Amino acid sequence: MSRISEHPILGPTETGPKVTFFMDNQPMSGYAGEPIAVALKAAGVMIHRYTQKAHEPRGIFCAIGRCTDCVMIVDGIPNVRTCITPLVAGMKIQTQDGVTPLEVSQ
Repeated sequence: MSRISEHPILGPTETGPKVTFFMDNQPMSGYAGEPIAVALKAAGVMIHRYTQKAHEPRGIFCAIGRCTDCVMIVDGIPNVRTCITPLVAGMKIQTQDGVTPLEVSQ
């Protein structure tokens, strides 16, 4: 998959060492300090949440923290804007369904 290396508004993506994080209980890797959404896109994850009423999928839209399409549950906290939140080793990220974690099969 492609990794976002530079944003037209935010500039170059800052990255640190390669780290492991968990997306819906699955281990993935990314670079410390890069936005969570960048690591997810590089891993092929395009759906970050589902809307509460219509259960419609949402993902990266504005990529500058203004909309809420990329929000996910990060370390138990719902509604985290993944496009502007830096990735940290060991983070537990969950697809958001309304404001709760999406039920995923193990």
